[in-house]
Amino acid sequence: MAEVSDATPIDRTVLPPPDPSFHGEIRTDFADSSPEFPEPVKPPAGAPNVLLVMGDDIGFGHMSAFGGPARTPVFDRLAQHGLSYTNFHTTPVCAASRAALLTGRNAHAVGMGSVPEASAGFPGYNASVPRSAATVLEILRLNGYATAWVGKTHLTPMHEITAAGPFDRWPMGMGAEYFYGFFGPGVSQWHPPLWENSTPLQPPRTPEEGYHLEADMADHTIGWIQRQQSIQPDKPWIAYYAPNGHKPPVGVPREWIDKYRGEFDDGYDVLRDRIIARQKELGIVSADTELSPWPETLPSWDELTDKDRKVGARWMEVFCGAVEHTDYQVGRIVEAVEQLGELDNTLIIFIAGDNGPTPEGGLHGAMNKLTYFNGLTESLDDLVERLDEFGGPTSHGCYPAAWAYATSTPYTYGKMVTSGGGCSTAVVMSWPARITDRGSFRRQFHHLIDVSPTILELVGVPEPTRVNGIDQMPMHGVSMAYTFDDATAPDRHTTQYFELTGSRAIYKDGWWAGTRHGLDGVTAAAKEVVPFDEDAWELYDLRNDFGHATNLAAQHPERLAELQELFDHEARTYNVYPMVNNAFELLTAKRPRLVSGNRASYSAGTIRLPEDGVIDIKNRSFSVIADVDNPDGDAEGMLVTMGGETGGFAFYVLEGIPTFQYNWLGRERYTITSSQPLPKGASTIRFDFAYDGGGPGKGGTGTLRIDGEAVGDGRIDKTVPVYFSTDDTFDVGEDWGTPISSAYKPPFRFTGTLKTVTLDAQ
Repeated sequence: MAEVSDATPIDRTVLPPPDPSFHGEIRTDFADSSPEFPEPVKPPAGAPNVLLVMGDDIGFGHMSAFGGPARTPVFDRLAQHGLSYTNFHTTPVCAASRAALLTGRNAHAVGMGSVPEASAGFPGYNASVPRSAATVLEILRLNGYATAWVGKTHLTPMHEITAAGPFDRWPMGMGAEYFYGFFGPGVSQWHPPLWENSTPLQPPRTPEEGYHLEADMADHTIGWIQRQQSIQPDKPWIAYYAPNGHKPPVGVPREWIDKYRGEFDDGYDVLRDRIIARQKELGIVSADTELSPWPETLPSWDELTDKDRKVGARWMEVFCGAVEHTDYQVGRIVEAVEQLGELDNTLIIFIAGDNGPTPEGGLHGAMNKLTYFNGLTESLDDLVERLDEFGGPTSHGCYPAAWAYATSTPYTYGKMVTSGGGCSTAVVMSWPARITDRGSFRRQFHHLIDVSPTILELVGVPEPTRVNGIDQMPMHGVSMAYTFDDATAPDRHTTQYFELTGSRAIYKDGWWAGTRHGLDGVTAAAKEVVPFDEDAWELYDLRNDFGHATNLAAQHPERLAELQELFDHEARTYNVYPMVNNAFELLTAKRPRLVSGNRASYSAGTIRLPEDGVIDIKNRSFSVIADVDNPDGDAEGMLVTMGGETGGFAFYVLEGIPTFQYNWLGRERYTITSSQPLPKGASTIRFDFAYDGGGPGKGGTGTLRIDGEAVGDGRIDKTVPVYFSTDDTFDVGEDWGTPISSAYKPPFRFTGTLKTVTLDAQ
């Protein structure tokens, strides 16, 4: 019987390959004929399994193998048994990095110049990865691999994240035969909005019963690998594991936090010194490496109040506990692979973070990261009172920017800034059957776009020119496999641009030039926006200044000008233009929604619609109208909710009383109740909000009506201007996320008949 394998060479540059010809023999009589079944495409002989892991918002100097304060024995062990890449780079934001990782193309070139929540109608920013940029999962699937994607996605346009699809840009449409995880930038580890393939799920247990998302995801990854090995032991697999318990909202079981109690009481200035000393001792950086200058916008540790110190140190304990917890879950997966006897022939690529550490905690830290994206800050006094909640089920925040930037050592700054700290991360690769120079460092410049080409080369399949009938955009990265056997091999990735909201940089042959475009690294928008051609640029010679410590712009103006011109060339090549001045320009840009116009009706059972997928009621007057039937006169439950503990609204009936509740970023809640109970039988319950106007985030007056009669009113003094939540969704007839308040307990299904809920925005 003929088979499609290396014994019968096929053209793997066109995927899927043509169906094989029939080589049996057909005669009139069945008994005289020779059968042959068509064989599926098989990977090249000896092709390894692939475990691809990428963390979230972790600094270059956070993992213990890179001198950091978080104890990461699994990451460290992989480094000891493989190779550590000390000059590896990302984009400055998560979705862009994930697009670059999985496609091998620059993020703007595949429409992911920012994040789906901030998409815009330009080729570099439409959040729609084109079919001409097939992912490494899809390429390996069509070459005979089993494929899985567990954890964070963040590559799907917001208006396509529904149970009705389309699913082209879901994990299943991008090459994953199995998906278990979530959409969005970061979700609660205790109450995550889960999906399995295209089906929404509730977490199987409550936090009180011991539920935690990262342990759940590791369980599903292990289960999938074990099934693959049991059912098809000769078929290699690739599992993309994308945890984010260490990204805001940071959440981790208390015992992991307690491991670090008191370790950071001497502050982040001392921590930076401690990290760089350890990095020099380990050989991560050279003995003459200097620290990058500390941002002027951030105080030194000695300048902080006792409250600031207490809050920051506790948040750092939480963050390190979360990083170690993630490392532990990855270790469970690695151990399961080893128990199956597959570790020697499994290529493991562990990328610590998708970008640098996040500044979303601002100067003091935050219990609710949505305050950052809505341009607000939290009270330090409130944070002190809630110290014991940090990292727990009611926590949705993260550590202060200064602590984050300390983990960028020897760099500074972090996520959203195109600096060394914003675009550098720690990477280790392990493949016992192939890597012989174990425990060594590789210093060559590399970037996330190099990972997919590396996997393809090591698997033994070419980069395809055509996939599923679509001509492919060439990959922009280079394979890193050339470094495996030669630590001193010349760099093959010699040019790379970086950009996000006007902050931009360019690397060329050891030189780095960049400008923050006014970003101070603490707030989401520059206080003073200057024209792009008036930005102040910096220049660094990374051959002699790994940490970006000495700005050479004044000494080498000609070289700086050359690099600025090169950035412009790369930007035009890869769809970087048009640039925006800050994140708010993108967050408030118009983008596709599920419905057109300002009015839409939804039926009960409509759940998990993203905030961007429904009528936008922010910064304007609006109405919420529910047509219900209360047949027995005792119906109660949720009519409709948007958002959750971080912000949003809920319209429900509690103990017979219609109620509208508005949550202003977890800090203030406004409740308007009816003076009359919900009548028996059919009725229309309506909430009308009259917005004061005068700009975003202002207040207004709300009025409750039953069958047209006013039955309650009240003031809502403050409203959310930009985003309610990055994980809680729009649900009708029940609440599938965190509650707006403690007044009810999800899912709080409506016990009567909910015919429709209508949103009408004016």
